[in-house]
Amino acid sequence: MSNKETFLKGTLILAAAALVARVLGLVQRVPLEHLLGSVGNASFTIANNAYLMLLTVATAGIPSTLSKMVSERYALDRPSEARRVYRAALIFAAAAGIIITALLYFGAPYFAEHVAGVPQSALAIQALAPALLLFPAIAMMRGYFQGRGNMTAGGISQIVEQVARVATAIVLAFIILKLGYGDREVAAGASFGGVMGSLGALAVMLYYTVKLRRQDRQDRQDQFQEESSALPMMRIYKDIFKLSIPIVLSSLTVPAVNFIDTSIVVRLLSGQVGLDQATTQLGYLGSRAQSVAGIPPILAIALSQSLIPIISAAFARKDEQHLQNQMTLALRISILTGMPIVLALCVTAYSINGLLFSSLGGSGIIAVLTLGTIFQITMMTSNSILIGMGKPRISMVNVMVGIVVKFAASWLLAGWLGIYGIIAATGLCFLVITLLNLRVLKGIVSFSIMGRRWAGFLTAVVVSGAIGYGVNEACILLVHLMPARVAFLIACCIAGAAVLVCYLLLLVVLRVLRRDELGNYPRMLQKVLRPLMRLQRESTGQRG
Repeated sequence: MSNKETFLKGTLILAAAALVARVLGLVQRVPLEHLLGSVGNASFTIANNAYLMLLTVATAGIPSTLSKMVSERYALDRPSEARRVYRAALIFAAAAGIIITALLYFGAPYFAEHVAGVPQSALAIQALAPALLLFPAIAMMRGYFQGRGNMTAGGISQIVEQVARVATAIVLAFIILKLGYGDREVAAGASFGGVMGSLGALAVMLYYTVKLRRQDRQDRQDQFQEESSALPMMRIYKDIFKLSIPIVLSSLTVPAVNFIDTSIVVRLLSGQVGLDQATTQLGYLGSRAQSVAGIPPILAIALSQSLIPIISAAFARKDEQHLQNQMTLALRISILTGMPIVLALCVTAYSINGLLFSSLGGSGIIAVLTLGTIFQITMMTSNSILIGMGKPRISMVNVMVGIVVKFAASWLLAGWLGIYGIIAATGLCFLVITLLNLRVLKGIVSFSIMGRRWAGFLTAVVVSGAIGYGVNEACILLVHLMPARVAFLIACCIAGAAVLVCYLLLLVVLRVLRRDELGNYPRMLQKVLRPLMRLQRESTGQRG
């Protein structure tokens, strides 16, 4: 019971922090989308995606590896080794930060012109580059604290990071625009917000580091073990990189896909729709669609981060029953909770676009990209299970297969479907990786996510999605009676609520969620579901 509660508590802390961070990120994109033109939005997107790609490379999967190694050593009562591993990771982070920052800064002009096809984005990339000096170390700190079971430190640092990033980006962009500068300089000012975000996140992690050290010093046995530890640094690095290299390729999936889109959209589409229209569609994809589509995977990200140390500890203890239960719980929760958010955002994409952004262009791009995130959710959760089970190489191979599918499908479908073909290739990439992961997992541990309940689940998805779409279309008619943004807000709220309510009711009525399994879910969800289970009892009684 305590293990399950710890897992759920850690997941909820990370999910709450990620949700706040994602909302703040969306809050940043809304005013920036109004302040920037098509070139500015494309430049900001290119800089952000290149930065995220290199950040993942700079950390080399070590935060996840660190979390795994630390949790295993504390499970085996070897805390001194855990701290020595942590110090080795920090040394690597410092070196990687310097190298990768120089690479991004000095390589920005070439990348902007010859790869992305938007030369004006070079300044925005260079403005964001200094953030890479600090973020590798911040990532290591977060990984260490997660391995120690402290999810709060990383969660608060994410929130502070986003607050500093958003405030700096908006204020700087506004000031630079008022001074009479163009899109190129405004995008650079917005990108510099990432540097201030890194400073805020580092300050939070340093505070929790000092606090944790004070607690550790009170444990005399812990101090004695640290003095007697003689784990060689070269052995630590060997173990770290043996695990982290496969992990980095698994962790690169989403940044790599976004990076690929940033690099190929203009080149693949300019021959069809013209350079200006291709640049505009890249802006829609980056500044609007990727922001909205980043919301559904929030819980999956939290599940992934909190799942690795728990799976690793279960492996270290050889607790197969606990391992099987956590796998089933994680996959089931990720699908059941991710799907209604995906549906709500898809059916209200037009209204969301009208509510948040300067025009209604790109509504279809938002809807289609968001729909594919359900496979991103399952991919991320299953990847983390494989990594926690000590199978990062398998996860790496599956991701590489998915990336190859993404490349090939983008080139094949872009000529037929345009920007929607590129987006469809993204969803196909995530789906292929998910199927490969599940095939491997079922060969290792026997488990079933929902068994024979898939028919009921799919029925709930289709019916609730159709109802939500109809409600949204009806509410949009209110634009003729009131200010458009007010009408779009009402449409988002009512249609989104209709999807969530119908989806939950159908899951209960169709027995996808069952009364005897309530104890496996978080207590808050149990309180919501328990009254609804009366519907299930009545329907069961009618069947006799």
